[in-house]
Amino acid sequence: MDKHADQQPSTPPFPSASVSGAYAHGQLARAFVTSLTHADPDTRRRAEERVRGWREVLAGMASGALRVGSRTPVEGLPAWVTPEVLHGGFATGSARAGGPLLAYETEAARRAGVPAERAALFAHHLTEPGLAALWELIDSGRYEVVVPEEAALLTVAWLVRAGETDAALELVGILRPFADRLRFLPRPVDRPAPEAGTVHRRTVGQARAELAAWRPKEAVEAQREALAVWLPFADELLSHWLEFTGPKGLVPPGARPAPGWSARGRVLLERYEALAGEHRLTRRHRDPKGNEGILRGALEELVAGRALDARRAGLVRVAVAGMVRKRGLPGSARHTALRAGQAAQAALPAHHALAAVVAERFAGLPQEAGVADVDALTGPVTAAEGRRTGLPEGAGVPPAVRRVAESARSAPLGVLVADGAVPSAEAMAALVPQLVAAERAAFYRDPGLRELMAANYRAFRNRRSLLLLDLARQVGPEELPWVRAVARHADGGDAARRSAGAAARTLARTAVEHFPGTLPPNPLVRELSALLRVSGLDAPLVEELAADIFMGRFSPKFLASAGIAAELLGGGSLYERYYGIDYAAVRALALKGAGRRPAGEGAALAGFARLCRERAGEEAGYGSVAANGMVIEQAQILTTHNLATLVGRVGVVPGDGWAEAAVRSFGTVCRLTERAGHALYPLRSVKDAAYAWRQMVFYLSLCDGPERVAALDRLAAGAARRPVVAARLAPALLGLRHVAGGGTFDAAGTARAGRALRLTGWAVSGHWLRPAPWK
Repeated sequence: MDKHADQQPSTPPFPSASVSGAYAHGQLARAFVTSLTHADPDTRRRAEERVRGWREVLAGMASGALRVGSRTPVEGLPAWVTPEVLHGGFATGSARAGGPLLAYETEAARRAGVPAERAALFAHHLTEPGLAALWELIDSGRYEVVVPEEAALLTVAWLVRAGETDAALELVGILRPFADRLRFLPRPVDRPAPEAGTVHRRTVGQARAELAAWRPKEAVEAQREALAVWLPFADELLSHWLEFTGPKGLVPPGARPAPGWSARGRVLLERYEALAGEHRLTRRHRDPKGNEGILRGALEELVAGRALDARRAGLVRVAVAGMVRKRGLPGSARHTALRAGQAAQAALPAHHALAAVVAERFAGLPQEAGVADVDALTGPVTAAEGRRTGLPEGAGVPPAVRRVAESARSAPLGVLVADGAVPSAEAMAALVPQLVAAERAAFYRDPGLRELMAANYRAFRNRRSLLLLDLARQVGPEELPWVRAVARHADGGDAARRSAGAAARTLARTAVEHFPGTLPPNPLVRELSALLRVSGLDAPLVEELAADIFMGRFSPKFLASAGIAAELLGGGSLYERYYGIDYAAVRALALKGAGRRPAGEGAALAGFARLCRERAGEEAGYGSVAANGMVIEQAQILTTHNLATLVGRVGVVPGDGWAEAAVRSFGTVCRLTERAGHALYPLRSVKDAAYAWRQMVFYLSLCDGPERVAALDRLAAGAARRPVVAARLAPALLGLRHVAGGGTFDAAGTARAGRALRLTGWAVSGHWLRPAPWK
């Protein structure tokens, strides 16, 4: 489950020290086993790092140096320091900007003539030569910020040059206590910052590393060996026997071959032994019961001067006749065509060899950026490359290798999504910080500061979320001391705010158009929220909550979001009627929560939580993960999980209309329902299918009457093309038709004597959409 800003998930519910310790011990054990047993050395190395991290977690929890669930989990480190965080949001106690000096820091110390220590580097860069070096980096843009702390000294240098000496001194005072432990120096690189407006899923260096790591696949190489070595040898063996037996494989009783035949047979057997010693990927040719094994064994008998007994002669007859019947006589048209095709297949270059060629082409490019023209790097093998590698000139790059190369393609996000290079909303969310960084940085008037803050934001978004409890918020970029120090220079005016709003609208529309049946992932919600805040739009977005640590409370933005949904969908919309919502009461609750009195807000939030529990049918509040999930799902239903906000406040409208969005969402419902039918653990697919169904109902609610009727007919036709899926979804489709025609569900979500059902995702007991385990 995704992490979010208000509270973070962990595998164990309610992570007390004991439960969290059990989880950490389990993670340590898994990492330890992987570090010992995995075949891949890189995987073992990463597992060893995880072992180290989980040991630190357990030691810190035992000593009290780590506070699980806190914004400041590491004793002695303020919230703005980037912690090292493991799976589940557990901090190890180490800082990501800590550890031994990196190579670039050692080189910087050597050039400056100071000891290779962070404190010495920090002090040097507060001198005139050190500040001059930082100013040069700011002006050239040839630096990289991997963790936000690496932007700190650049910010000090910018402040000094801008005449903001008091702000610079204040920032130095905050940083100095950590100067001996943390990296505050940026990394010099040989290329400028990435072009604004374009994104890439991987850097050139990352794609190149994956291509260079390709190794021969044993199964593919075994097949290649069989086609290129052992099938031709089997043909030679068969041809040799045909000289003695004829096409029917008949061996006359007591017959002995001519001396020349035996001599050539001996040479053939010697060549077999040489081939078997060199080509060891396949072993089928060694099977004494196979046709080739029978012929080779009989040949050994005759070459040794022994006559074949009746049994072995019969086996030879069956083997020869079977080989001729299956492929034809060697040299015949049928046999020649078959072997020509197999030889051509065997001669195809191996994928790992072609991947190495493309990796070499990538080697000459800037490694930390994307590449605009991937086609130029994935063309056929050139003559020079052929001479160097032995690959045939003109050999094409296979699709699997091209896909890796294309992952480094740099282009506008909309282009990558439309071309299918971004396969999911989660993949899209991973790219969005590159765009949001540019939009947020546009508020800074100075170009050097603008690029510095963009680099800082990109690095900050690589910060892993902590496990947090009690509605605590994750640290935001605005809390970093160096960002606060330049905050008064972030005033881009109306133009920057309009640009941020337009960017948010474009991102949201792209998500709705291309991934209409997918719950907006939390990273995307977070980036959209960041854009909307700086744009000045009043558009609260909510995250997906973690059912395993849900404490039964919601933050104020949930109630505000539900109020926006009430404005858009109240008054009898299909969505309101399908889910049995009293949006007038929800809107009144939201207005009460929006008042100036804290007591009123608290009462309204308590009322919202109580409403969600009542709608879930779980009067006892929270308990099991499934019960929590039911309550959270009702909050998602009431708020539409951001769809109403994006439509009503941001102005999102898909280019091809709401009916098309509904039909595509139903396609997602069908795929997930089908997956649930054969998945080992189907409940996740059932839950996601219900989420996609909810988004479909929302889109249908925005269609006019005739458009909605036509869309419902298309849904029925689409389901009919998948009979098994249609049978499972029949109660939901019947319920949707029933409500669209003016009907209602009862309190249990059924109608028409229980044949029509409301589709929701979470259930404490079995789910009707989930197939029986024996089916």
